[in-house]
Amino acid sequence: MSAIEKIYSNELGISFFWKKDKHISTPKIQLVFRDIGFLLSLHELKDFSDSCSAAINSNCCSQCKSSQNCRSLLLRTPSDKIDLAVNRKELHQIRELINSTIYRVELKYWIKDMCLN
Repeated sequence: MSAIEKIYSNELGISFFWKKDKHISTPKIQLVFRDIGFLLSLHELKDFSDSCSAAINSNCCSQCKSSQNCRSLLLRTPSDKIDLAVNRKELHQIRELINSTIYRVELKYWIKDMCLN
């Protein structure tokens, strides 16, 4: 774990910076959940958050009796060629992981910028 700088984690996954990328002014963020890793810019992470919100707001499974556990929601990822089949519980956890990561990264950049002024 010494090779990473943890940003946020929850029951489903973790987000972090690779310490080897510290010298880069805006390093990419590693997001890992369900045995899948994404290396994303902050902008890509925000787009991924928008995809989560769109999937949550979809009416898919509105008639399903087990919609919380059924992996019938399709979540678009920042990769044009990859979508994930998730259930509602996972989707909410993924969105929480992403949004909390965005918040902490933006706070870190804001504090760093304030210290430079």
